[in-house]
Amino acid sequence: MKSQPIKQSIGLIFLFHLFHISGSAITEPCYDELGHPIRCIPDFVNAAFGKEVKALSDSNTDQSHPLAYLTDLHNPTNTTCWISDSFTDPTENISITLSLGKKYELTYVSLQFCSQKPDSMVIMKSTDFGETWQPFQYYSSDCQKVYHRAAKSMVTKANEQEPLCLESLTDSQPGGRVAFSTLEGRPSAYDFDNSPVLQDWVTATDIRIIFNRVNGHTVSPLLNFDSTDEDDEDDTESDNKLSLPSIPNEPSKNSNNANTNVNTNGNVKGSTPFPLLNIFDPFTNETDLSNMLMAHKPEDSFYYAVSDLAVGGRCKCNGHASRCVTNREGQLTCDCKHNTAGRDCEKCKPFHFDVPWARATAQDAHECKPCNCNLHARRCRFNMELYKLSGRKSGGVCLKCRHNTAGRHCHYCREGYYRDSTKPITHRKACKPCECHPVGASGRTCNQTTGQCPCKDGVTGVTCNRCAKGYQQSRSTVAPCVRVPMNNMVPVASAYEVSKQQETTSDNCDDCRDEVNQLSLRKYCRRDFAIEANVVSRETIGDWIRFTIQIIEIYKHTVTKLRRGSESLWVPLADLACKCPKIKIKENYIIIGIEEREAEPRGLIADRQSLVVEWSEEWDRKIRRYQRKQRSGICSED
Repeated sequence: MKSQPIKQSIGLIFLFHLFHISGSAITEPCYDELGHPIRCIPDFVNAAFGKEVKALSDSNTDQSHPLAYLTDLHNPTNTTCWISDSFTDPTENISITLSLGKKYELTYVSLQFCSQKPDSMVIMKSTDFGETWQPFQYYSSDCQKVYHRAAKSMVTKANEQEPLCLESLTDSQPGGRVAFSTLEGRPSAYDFDNSPVLQDWVTATDIRIIFNRVNGHTVSPLLNFDSTDEDDEDDTESDNKLSLPSIPNEPSKNSNNANTNVNTNGNVKGSTPFPLLNIFDPFTNETDLSNMLMAHKPEDSFYYAVSDLAVGGRCKCNGHASRCVTNREGQLTCDCKHNTAGRDCEKCKPFHFDVPWARATAQDAHECKPCNCNLHARRCRFNMELYKLSGRKSGGVCLKCRHNTAGRHCHYCREGYYRDSTKPITHRKACKPCECHPVGASGRTCNQTTGQCPCKDGVTGVTCNRCAKGYQQSRSTVAPCVRVPMNNMVPVASAYEVSKQQETTSDNCDDCRDEVNQLSLRKYCRRDFAIEANVVSRETIGDWIRFTIQIIEIYKHTVTKLRRGSESLWVPLADLACKCPKIKIKENYIIIGIEEREAEPRGLIADRQSLVVEWSEEWDRKIRRYQRKQRSGICSED
């Protein structure tokens, strides 16, 4: 009993290996073993098999021999025939139309007759699902008189889409075949891949066959396919008769009928009967098919009988598919590969327009390639001029680049942004905003590589947010930094000189150290501004120290409306020597001071009457209380 699970396991392992081996042997016909694209074509089929056929000039009242017999399974030992309605004019047009459902590239069109072959007929094709038609091939006993065409025309490369007329239908025996080869006699047939003319010539969506004249009648010209010209008056009744073959041991069922269709000479009236011994219709119990057929055919009438209509070819996929499938709409369409799309793989699928679409050949599959948009665009288009300029390598142009990118390939940053060198170009944040200072910069466009903004005269910094050395801030938006006069320029004091100044002024420092750290509502209301700022750098200019600060929070605005960002804070050198206020680089402070708008230096000033303390939550809460009281109008009462 224990061996049973072991046998099952061995069996499963064997099936797994068998599936693996068989699965690996199945390859995609449109790609080689290395995954490279190659030309592929659908199987050669009878495109007419099982398709519906319509007769434009046939009411199809005889349901015992319907049009479906034309495209059913053709068996020579069990023949079924479509028989047209009868007609009295031998030049009456009877046409049958076959819709293939999509474009096919046809190799042949074949008709197997049960009756005699017609005297004149034409095979036509449509490439737009029956909207327009063009002749494929003519057949007649006299091409010149019937169709006004020469019977022995030559086809050259200059007229490879010229339909020919063949004089080969004059066959009095029933059961003949008409076979038309689409490429026979065409000079470019052996170079079909490189002949768009022939590729278009063999393409069809519908086939129409028009029988223009029955056999055995005098030929007269047919001006068009709708012509109803009468036959010559000298046609005799004998032209409409054919000897009926004898049937051993099978007497006619209508022998006693006064309206029998068999005359005294043993002939059946009707222009195109066929041998009864060679045809058996499984859908009727009539052994004598002649009696059954003639019961529906009045005297002096004609008809056509065809047993098989075959159309050999391949589903047109332009070398980009190995099969055709039915889509969701019920339409036959190619299962496209090589990044192609369309019912016939006649175009590149979206976003694959870097090279032009082309039909696959044995030498080149012409696979459609995606556009190179560095993951910043979803749509693109093809430009032939750019394709030629690139040496026929790339012609794709990206549309609507995202993530602040621009260019044909979305490969650089758009105006107002610069490249972040720490991220690849395919990154969503590969482009950073320039952030040029609205006053210090002369424009909003920065260097694409460094992000350096164009600064006004005397302004420096990547974003043009501070004055250069030897310049001081002004209140003008046109010239925010002006050159400091030479007589006011004082070298930056050394640490020794600062310590000497502190010693000489130490006598005057005692009265300021307490004042600078004291805050009251009165002091808040009487000062021009209140901010939280980070000290970035310092510079000594004359009797003043200019600190570059970065404003973080604004509790109280000046008359000129402060903004967050870089600003200058001026402190008297004497007060700073007394540590009144005490300011360190890279520290955050709450600063409450005045704004000088008339004398130099103009700007924010913090002296011994100001408040400069290191930021803390306690100071922040206290300042905000004063801020609320100021908004309620208390400061205006002071």
